[in-house]
Amino acid sequence: MAKQEKGIVESCPHSDASSNEIINVEKDSAGLQARRKVDVTVLPLLFLGLLVFQLDRMNLASALTDGFAKDIHVNQNTINLGNQLMFLGIVVLEIPSNMILQRIGPRRWLSAQVFIFGLVATLQLFVKNKTGFLVARSFLGLCEAGYIPGGIYTLSTWYTKRELAKRVAVFFFGMFGGNAISPLLASGILKLRGHGGMKGWQWLFLLEGVFTMCVSLVLLFLLPETDLVALKQRIEEYDNERKHGAQGMRIPASLVWRTMKHYRRWPHFVSTFAVFSTWSPLTTYTPTIIMTLGFNRIQANALACVGGFLALGVIFFFGWLSDQTNKRGLAVIIAHVCYLLVLVVTRSVHLDVGKWSRWGLWTVVNAFAIGYHPVHNSWVQLNCKEPGERSIAIAMWVMSAISGLMVGTQYFRGDDVPFYNKGLRTIIVMVSVGMFFAGVQEVVYWRYNQKAEKKWREEGGEKPWLYVP
Repeated sequence: MAKQEKGIVESCPHSDASSNEIINVEKDSAGLQARRKVDVTVLPLLFLGLLVFQLDRMNLASALTDGFAKDIHVNQNTINLGNQLMFLGIVVLEIPSNMILQRIGPRRWLSAQVFIFGLVATLQLFVKNKTGFLVARSFLGLCEAGYIPGGIYTLSTWYTKRELAKRVAVFFFGMFGGNAISPLLASGILKLRGHGGMKGWQWLFLLEGVFTMCVSLVLLFLLPETDLVALKQRIEEYDNERKHGAQGMRIPASLVWRTMKHYRRWPHFVSTFAVFSTWSPLTTYTPTIIMTLGFNRIQANALACVGGFLALGVIFFFGWLSDQTNKRGLAVIIAHVCYLLVLVVTRSVHLDVGKWSRWGLWTVVNAFAIGYHPVHNSWVQLNCKEPGERSIAIAMWVMSAISGLMVGTQYFRGDDVPFYNKGLRTIIVMVSVGMFFAGVQEVVYWRYNQKAEKKWREEGGEKPWLYVP
């Protein structure tokens, strides 16, 4: 019998069986070679696009350490409102953007998106007042809508079930890696303050926005347009329940509605909304919190990146755990528990320790704040039956995450500075709620599978489709 993943053929006395095995090995070898091509082309390019996506959202946090709010005459409540409008724009156009991607393909649509939101991010250097700030953040959100679900859906068409979680984790490295390097880059760029008559935050928006537009050209010319036939065949062979996505596929309104009203999937969205909402205030105010410990703006931005880099290892660990055990829901819940424990410890002791210990606590909070997120995305994808349903379900999941971020902008308020003890309490509550609904989702899938298998054993017929718990 051929061990296809390793390409090993055991000896067999029957020549026809041996011939079939050799054909299967050659077929799978072509599929594995195609997968490696995707690993070194599609995955890094989508990663790069998500990295600049996050840089253009995250650099506001570093701009605040350079006096951005004071220069445009706004307070913390206005900053929070601006971020809410940005996230609202993403939510509004998430599903329409994903439907366009299905029609014209990822290369043209995703590269156009990256160019447009890079241009809008660059134009933020001209912001002078509250109105300009709110308009700029709103347009930035509208232009960024659809990139994350589009990138995730594109990846899901290239990999088998057991390969997907790690690749989605690598893709999200772009988002969380952007979160990590943003303050590090800012610590250098902000030193340009005064050059050319521009403030440091203006240089920040200019340089990172122009870099984003350059990345869009890389995506346009290098992102593959056509499917790799060998890889498509491999996916269908190993995951015979899955159908490969195809460029040019129409998604009818009836499928959108059917996917939206699929109530067994709703706990996913509630859990994601609750837990991911807690990341929003951390990305906006961590550098400012570190400044209040007694560090200057350059030091604060450099120290703020540590938690983001540690988060990459946490993300990869839970992605690996999910793939190794195939227990997607359990991996999500374990990641929630770790995050919750860190939050409880931080809120309990951070007011009674020195500045380096406080920095360490906030760093660990940032490290565990998103470890569950890519795994939860894979969990949603693996419980969709067809490409169109998967595309819409991903968009809905991202909409729930972005809606959470929109609400989370209000967790850290001006009357709770400098260490946001009330905000931490709110975050602990939201993580607990999200963990509860992840458990509910596990139970929903388990009960459905039990009933479906029992009915099949009693009545016979075709084996039922089962959820991945």
